[in-house]
Amino acid sequence: MTNENKRTFLMGSYRIDIIVHGFPGKSVCHGPLGFSTIALIRHNNFTALVDVGGFGQRLILNQRLNELGVSPDEVTDVLLTHSHFDHAINWVNFPNANIYISRDEMQWALEQPTGKTYVPELYIAALQDHQKLVLIENNEEILSGIKSLICPGHTPGSTVYVLDTGDCDIVFTGDACKNRAELVSRAADMTYDAHLTKKSIADIWGKWSRRNGGILIPGHDLPMVLNNDSIEYIGKHEATIKAWFDGALNQTTLISLSPRN
Repeated sequence: MTNENKRTFLMGSYRIDIIVHGFPGKSVCHGPLGFSTIALIRHNNFTALVDVGGFGQRLILNQRLNELGVSPDEVTDVLLTHSHFDHAINWVNFPNANIYISRDEMQWALEQPTGKTYVPELYIAALQDHQKLVLIENNEEILSGIKSLICPGHTPGSTVYVLDTGDCDIVFTGDACKNRAELVSRAADMTYDAHLTKKSIADIWGKWSRRNGGILIPGHDLPMVLNNDSIEYIGKHEATIKAWFDGALNQTTLISLSPRN
């Protein structure tokens, strides 16, 4: 069951809210947009976030949680798909949460040279010493109904989280498969090993398609469903930039990044 604004999925005993819809685009002149997906999973035993975004998403993350009646203190678990800045920085906002990341990803992130990659070095260093850090392995049950699937390619320890709702699976891919184009082509815009990425995306397909009604929630795109072997988006792409090109603060230009119908 999905609500009208395409942000909430009620599946069995789970409620999944899309806090921020990811966007399948990148800036040409100013580095990554960082428009990544943040999702909230609520169950009888936990309140968990899958990824937490970067600096640019802090206010909307807090605002949206407040609208949903969830305080940062009530979040019990944060499931990081990987260590890049646009997915991992805001773990510090959840003081009572266990922070999950794959062991391979953590080791790799700590080894990255300062100032050379998308890894937020100081945040990862602080996470290493965090009392509630949980390092996970492949095919491990993280929380009730949620298992890990390590999918290297984007980063060595990129982790997909597979939620078995009882009737179907919801697959949170992070950047192991960022958008529909990568899902269809079995290739990625950013990968350190194309062969590993191809295998990882095949594994993701396997998890997503094994039962009818499965939902795939990628790191930088809208949720998707399979309908007669055809991929269909749930919801519509929305992204707009406000720019000050004129001489007054009340004179702005809105630039839509959404596709034309």
